[in-house]
Amino acid sequence: MIMNDNLFIVVFAAAIYYGTPLVYAALGEILAERSGVINLGVEGMMLLGAVGACWVATSIDGPAGLVLPIAVFAAMLFAAGGALIHAFLTITLRVNQIISGLALTIFAGVAGVSSYLAGLWDLGQSPVANQFGRMDLFGWGDLPVLGPILFNQTLLTYVSWLLVVLTSIYIFRTRWGLQLRAVGESPQTADSVGVAVQRSRYLHVLAGGAFAGIAGACFSLSILPTWQNGMTLGQGWIALALVIFGFWRPDLMLVGAYLFGGLSSLRYTLQARGVEIPQLFLDSLPYVMTIVVLVVVSNSAARRQLGAPAALGKPYEREER
Repeated sequence: MIMNDNLFIVVFAAAIYYGTPLVYAALGEILAERSGVINLGVEGMMLLGAVGACWVATSIDGPAGLVLPIAVFAAMLFAAGGALIHAFLTITLRVNQIISGLALTIFAGVAGVSSYLAGLWDLGQSPVANQFGRMDLFGWGDLPVLGPILFNQTLLTYVSWLLVVLTSIYIFRTRWGLQLRAVGESPQTADSVGVAVQRSRYLHVLAGGAFAGIAGACFSLSILPTWQNGMTLGQGWIALALVIFGFWRPDLMLVGAYLFGGLSSLRYTLQARGVEIPQLFLDSLPYVMTIVVLVVVSNSAARRQLGAPAALGKPYEREER
């Protein structure tokens, strides 16, 4: 339809498509930070997930319905492995969380394990045979306005919406979510009423890693259905800012993810329409916004006003009774 070729609709649909990996990565970081653990290794975990998914999708022959779930599961395992290292260092050994997260990104990132594994497995020579393409959901993809925006996305996008809802219910409507928030606010108090603080932090950091792995798989199985060194393009750092942007709430984070996704997609959308805007300017927009968000919340008072967990970034050592 001519209406669906409107620039606004195209940008809106692209915002959801390119914002999907941000949703997964930020959702995982919300879980980790709600438990009191900052993980600056999101970018590295995304790359681990991307290389794991690409390896499986390249190595296994079979129908997409079989290969793709295995590839996504591999991405989750690869990234959760990186998160486990971070959890052990920060929760058990009580290493500084900022240093550990940065080390994880360096260790797993462009010059680290992900690129080494890609070279070892000879990835990136050609696109993966099985990939997540856009779906014409219910045959409604051609509907005016809403068709391309809501009914012509990938399965990964639709799953992300479901996970946002389930995670919101988990955090704010369940006993386990109440315990999670207690651990992030006051681990001493949570411990005193029988909540296993270390176990809760381990589980949620690992869950955050698994979500970051799916975010990486969005790149190697959909957005860029192959392997490229550094293919996540710093999206992990944007995901960290999104947690703050969304006040540590999954529903508000979703809005921010699509805002940043729209900014990221402007380069491709405008170029396709022959709009002459400096590429460097368009490429820098998401990162400028990220810096603005991080500067605004650079002090502890601002973080508390925005709803940051009180014990965020603070190691917990159980007192002997």
